[in-house]
Amino acid sequence: MPNITLKNVSYRYKSSNKNAISNISLTFEEGKMTAVVGPSGSGKTTLLSIISGLDCPSEGIVTLGDKNLADMNLDVYRREDVAIIFQAFQLFPLLTVLENVCYPQEINGVKLSEAKVKASQYLESVGIDAEKHKRYPAKLSGGEQQRVAIARALATGAHVILADEPTGNLDTENGKRVIDILKKLAHEKNYCVIIVTHDMDIAAASDVVYKMVDGSVMEGV
Repeated sequence: MPNITLKNVSYRYKSSNKNAISNISLTFEEGKMTAVVGPSGSGKTTLLSIISGLDCPSEGIVTLGDKNLADMNLDVYRREDVAIIFQAFQLFPLLTVLENVCYPQEINGVKLSEAKVKASQYLESVGIDAEKHKRYPAKLSGGEQQRVAIARALATGAHVILADEPTGNLDTENGKRVIDILKKLAHEKNYCVIIVTHDMDIAAASDVVYKMVDGSVMEGV
């Protein structure tokens, strides 16, 4: 389960005359939960897009262990190496909870019968009991939907979890539960967890905090 490393990474949108992020060099370590905080427009979302392989750096390199993302099949990278958890959950509304968690496994070639067993295990590991596995997402609370989204991320087999404002649509209690799950994944299962957030409770709970200001990164808040 390798680290994600950025070396002298900059990115400029084609429609802009200045960098969205500039000369960033840092490492996100396995076994740690890292928070990236900062005001809107500071470059947090761009950084997440670069790490996820949705965008490629204008300058510099991003590596997964000793592999340069520029030399990798990014479709495979996004399918197998990194998983993204969104603020708005992004569950498939016409699939049941269990089917949502089966989906990434089937994409990766797992037989449906095996995927169902593993999906149940992932769901139970985040506190979604069997009675709710056949429900549709709209029949769950926001906190439950976000935990299903975490289970779906785990089902990809990826060991780098990227979370974009994962507590943004949740109340304090459910937000804390999600934070606890993500931290446990880092500390007990050795995941590399990277969270972009405005939530200072997440920053306080994280092992490492980076603050973004005008496209640059500094450690600490």
